[in-house]
Amino acid sequence: MDLIKRMNKKLYDDAFYVKKARFLWNSTDKDGKNLVSGLTEEACTRATRFYLKGLQEGWDDDTIKHEGTVGGKL
Repeated sequence: MDLIKRMNKKLYDDAFYVKKARFLWNSTDKDGKNLVSGLTEEACTRATRFYLKGLQEGWDDDTIKHEGTVGGKL
């Protein structure tokens, strides 16, 4: 990996990187796969931790489910 690219990234939890882009903060896994974007470094870090935890442990099935169709006549 290029030295300049490594200097602009910060490693969190030994699992993902967070890097400042032009207007957003972006996170990537150790292999470079894009994960989450956020307006601040803290927001991006928190959202990435939540996302990775969901991938690892599974998502809560008690969430509200919405349908994309409208019933009845319009």
